[in-house]
Amino acid sequence: MITVIAGGVGAARMLRALLEVVDGSEVTAIVNVGDDLVLNGLHISPDLDTVTYTLAGAINPDTGWGLSDESWQARAMLEQYGGASWFGLGDRDLGTHLYRTQRLAEGADLATVTGEIARAWGLSVTVLPATCDVLRTMVTLAEDDVDLSSAEPLPAGSEIGFQEYFVQRQHSVPVSAVRFDGAERTSPAPGVLEAIADADVVIIAPSNPLVSIAPVLAVPGIREALIARRETVVAVSPIVAGAALKGPADRMLSELGHEASVVGVARLCRDFAATLVIDTLDSTRAVEVEEQGMRCVVTETIMSRPGVSESLARIVLAGAVA
Repeated sequence: MITVIAGGVGAARMLRALLEVVDGSEVTAIVNVGDDLVLNGLHISPDLDTVTYTLAGAINPDTGWGLSDESWQARAMLEQYGGASWFGLGDRDLGTHLYRTQRLAEGADLATVTGEIARAWGLSVTVLPATCDVLRTMVTLAEDDVDLSSAEPLPAGSEIGFQEYFVQRQHSVPVSAVRFDGAERTSPAPGVLEAIADADVVIIAPSNPLVSIAPVLAVPGIREALIARRETVVAVSPIVAGAALKGPADRMLSELGHEASVVGVARLCRDFAATLVIDTLDSTRAVEVEEQGMRCVVTETIMSRPGVSESLARIVLAGAVA
């Protein structure tokens, strides 16, 4: 069995790569829910949906999120009424959020609802939220945000939800802190700790280590479960040649006092992962990674050419027994 600690787009692509070499029934994805939000009365789980849509072959290939061939009439009506439309919900995507919200209101927990949605898409992969409890990633702005075109201006020191930072403000303002609100009151979703303990290998997907992986680890018991089996935990660096392939991970690392490099990633995950897979563009830094107490595996990690995804998946799986 293979368990993957997952964020959004990068993790979804890693999961899709794994399905090129193993059967989906062997894979469990434990997915970040720190990005979740309630908007227009709907419970939205962006990373859970990105993973589900990607594995179902329904993701918008241009954005890496949302559904392909989407329409936007509901959003247009919200804008006409002056409602909150900054978080784009397509008409088909809206159906997912309506279903999730209704089932939660009926008393089902998030893990149960996530499983129902995954099965409705025909997935054999087990998709689990890290927790069924309320967990919210909050960021503190390091500078004044006075760009009136994106949102209401806010002074430095303001704390806002991750989606307000990432989507509404287009992650354009430096941050000085990240906090996981409610983490101490959460517990792992049913099946999460078992999936970590029973897996042959645990993979830390190439996701933002500060706001995609860290919220999962903030749920009491999950980090400890990974540390307990560190030798068979393999992380894939989301930073290549000092830059993130998508999103603000490199900038956030620098803003929060970490090195935006594979070495910086190694320092963040060395306590719970024994192996770090890095891209060939960072091969000259492999020794520095190993100096952090990790095995270092160098290979192509940018899954944009035919054959790279399958090769990466095989190398990551082999890394756990190197």
